Amino acid sequence: MTVALFAGRFDPVTNGHLDIVLRAARLFEEVVVGVEQSGNRAAGGGPATLFDTEERVGFFTEAARDLKNVEVKPFSGLTVEFARSQGATVLIRSMRGSTDFESEFDMALMNRKMAPEIESIYMISRLENLFIRGTSIREVAALGYDVSDFVPAHVAKALKKKFGRG
Repeated sequence: MTVALFAGRFDPVTNGHLDIVLRAARLFEEVVVGVEQSGNRAAGGGPATLFDTEERVGFFTEAARDLKNVEVKPFSGLTVEFARSQGATVLIRSMRGSTDFESEFDMALMNRKMAPEIESIYMISRLENLFIRGTSIREVAALGYDVSDFVPAHVAKALKKKFGRG
């Protein structure tokens, strides 16, 4: 059985993320969605997340509830170590376009060095999702824009509430 890991911050989960996990669920027997715990970025901890880890796990769990071979779990530390702990032999990564390529390429090389038994598989975002980024979603939602075309309904509602609009 092939287990694949799709890891990220998912702050918040977007329709682009859902598209990738849906497609991955058709390709692999089991897909684990790894939600990075808040502050799990580089040595310095990285930027804070808008939603805490429990909320982000809950959002993705709800969004993927109909995918029986998908499980959502929080993790901290190295992605490849979490992949090993889950029995994953594949890392699913997504790219929106050439702007993602350089950082993804570097990450793939580092992951291959640390865990040569784990393959990185890249899935290209669908055309309608190419411009969707969590950073942009957070910014425009904070300014009052309705992001319901870009995120699951329950996430749009949570964003409105977070920014005092719902």
